[in-house]
Amino acid sequence: MQVEAPEIAAAPAASAKLAGSIRLLQDTVRDFGRVVYASSLGAEAAVLTDLIFTHAPQVDIFTVDTGRLPESTLELLGRIERRYQRRIRVVFPEAQRVQNYVADHGINGFYNGLPQRQACCHIRKVEPFQRAIVGYNAWVTGVRHAQSAGRAQVRTLEWDARYRLQKVNPLLEWSGAEIWNYIRQEKLPYNPLHDAGYPSIGCAPCTRAVEPGQDSRSGRWWWESPESRECGLQPRQLPGSISDL
Repeated sequence: MQVEAPEIAAAPAASAKLAGSIRLLQDTVRDFGRVVYASSLGAEAAVLTDLIFTHAPQVDIFTVDTGRLPESTLELLGRIERRYQRRIRVVFPEAQRVQNYVADHGINGFYNGLPQRQACCHIRKVEPFQRAIVGYNAWVTGVRHAQSAGRAQVRTLEWDARYRLQKVNPLLEWSGAEIWNYIRQEKLPYNPLHDAGYPSIGCAPCTRAVEPGQDSRSGRWWWESPESRECGLQPRQLPGSISDL
């Protein structure tokens, strides 16, 4: 089936938003010192990686390899490192915890229910993330208001009581079209799955393409109710919902 590439608006990302995002990143470094960005390697990550490496290189970047990522995501990581001539730290889940989970629930046990899926996400993504942010005072996310109802409640800068550090959201007001305009204009490397109808990309077994007009995150954990389709990296923001990068 032929799937159209992400829709691109005619106008570029508003210069005021771009300037504001850059200023927020720079101010965060000035105010909080050690700052880290947990890259999802998605479309928003392409923009944030470029802004950080170009305008706020003091921000450290890492990504979590869950062990179930699409091959195109891993290839993208190499392309990013070649473009910027900088290494991105890769964090992995603890092998014994993964092995124990598979022994208890099966290789694809996350399909069996919400508790099993959330446990898998915790082992493969949340716990490695928690290890990776130790020693930092602030972390950067690619969350945007337009992504979901829960994310519409997020503020640009807020105290993350769960991880006890500041959370910074530089792209909060950007639209999806503005994200893609910037990617196209700057010729940034991105995951080719985006051109095949995948607006949001996570682990391969838990991600699928969406139909035109569907919610951008409806392809993540599609067998669950919309309220639970998050990995749990961020605290609950609405009753019954949890939010990730």
